[in-house]
Amino acid sequence: MINNVVLTGRLTKEVDLKYTQTGTAVGTFNLAVERPFKNQQGERETDFILCQIWRKQAENLANLTRKGSLIGVQGRVQTRSYENQQGQRVYVTEIVVDNFTLLESKEVTEQRPRGNGQTQGASSYGQPIDIDDSDLPF
Repeated sequence: MINNVVLTGRLTKEVDLKYTQTGTAVGTFNLAVERPFKNQQGERETDFILCQIWRKQAENLANLTRKGSLIGVQGRVQTRSYENQQGQRVYVTEIVVDNFTLLESKEVTEQRPRGNGQTQGASSYGQPIDIDDSDLPF
């Protein structure tokens, strides 16, 4: 079986970097990927694809990118489910990223403002999240 995804797109916001209870880094982000064709109005449509990245790669991506950064990712499609607060089963399909490539220079990235006025190390970073490490993808 083959489950391989390669995407090129722009970050829709800063990478949301968090840590599991045992200190494993996990980053989530949406990648805006333009479709290769135009619709009937002559406009390109865009897909917003949920991605997840783990460990040192997550920390590197969060440190090296900002909202709007152009990146390439390679990974696999994964579907998971959970029960929400209303007791309903929710299914999530996302890309689990194995590798990423920065597709613009450091100078271009540094000209982009940080999202939501946050700087590296702001309160949303480093907060433990409740993930059972036995469920890690590798």
